[in-house]
Amino acid sequence: MKKIKLVFLVLAVFTQWAVAVEPVAKYEPKRNLTVVFYNVENLFDIINNQGVRDGEFTPAGENKWTTERYLKKLNDIAKVLSSVNKNELPEIIGLCEIENRTVLNDLLKTESLKKGKYEVAHFESPDYRGIDCALLYRPDEFRLISKRPVRVSFPDDPEYSTRDILYVKGKTLNNEEFHIFVNHWPSRIGGLEETEKKRVAVAGILKSKTDSVLQQNPEANILIMGDMNDEPSNKSLSAVLGAKNPETGIAPLVNVMFPQHVEKNGSYNYRGNWNMLDNIIVSDDMLDGKGFRCIDRKGYVFHEPWMEYKAENGTVSPNRTYGGPNYYGGVSDHFPVYVKFSR
Repeated sequence: MKKIKLVFLVLAVFTQWAVAVEPVAKYEPKRNLTVVFYNVENLFDIINNQGVRDGEFTPAGENKWTTERYLKKLNDIAKVLSSVNKNELPEIIGLCEIENRTVLNDLLKTESLKKGKYEVAHFESPDYRGIDCALLYRPDEFRLISKRPVRVSFPDDPEYSTRDILYVKGKTLNNEEFHIFVNHWPSRIGGLEETEKKRVAVAGILKSKTDSVLQQNPEANILIMGDMNDEPSNKSLSAVLGAKNPETGIAPLVNVMFPQHVEKNGSYNYRGNWNMLDNIIVSDDMLDGKGFRCIDRKGYVFHEPWMEYKAENGTVSPNRTYGGPNYYGGVSDHFPVYVKFSR
């Protein structure tokens, strides 16, 4: 009898061990796609370039922007981007607040990102500070077809200059065509209501471009990302662009950051309040259609303790690089947002 009980005990222990070590589903890189957007907060080189108001970001400028500080910021940004997906580097990365192609090239030489062999889509914009939008993509997973800037202007304020919208068309490894728009809309400086009309105007420009794409192909894969300086429920995004909540609305465009916004999460912290200023919007076919589909039907904000600043009262915010001319040594005043697709 003792021998029989011993056998059952051994079998029970073995069964529990076998269940405990049962392998999880294997991650298949070719069937997954990670898209990240990141406002990197004034990524300037240290050179005073003619025609650009970048004098403060030089060693002799107000911010005392040195080679050491520049290299630290590059490596910090690279660490963030390479940490979003623990399995592989993101296939597609949208950036804003980058000065020029030089800083992009330097970023891609960092130890954390160089193995991705990223290629770049970028144009110099007419922004008075010289900051642009850009797209980084891994050519082993995404093949560029075309790229161009979408000019943004305001008939009622022709002297106002801002960032272009970057439009990129390409195909994924499984031959799906993507239409990507990278944005950085006018800021809220001067007041939310006072500046809203400019963001509404940019939303109208973007809407006309996405409508044109959908008219040619109602099932087109549209991917919009950017720092809109508006939240998903604001007029520019919800009403003008028509990007709805994937959990409640049926529309040609859905804002996958809407659920996070409803839960009062955000990518930017203003005076203790979280704002979802960084948005990722997709065409509805990318939720439930064939090919790449949005995992969980929503996007996420990425942050780790080493990216955060914790105040004495316990509140957490992105650890920024500068506050005015004061150097804090953080990565950015925004957290990146991301979405994962699978097929």
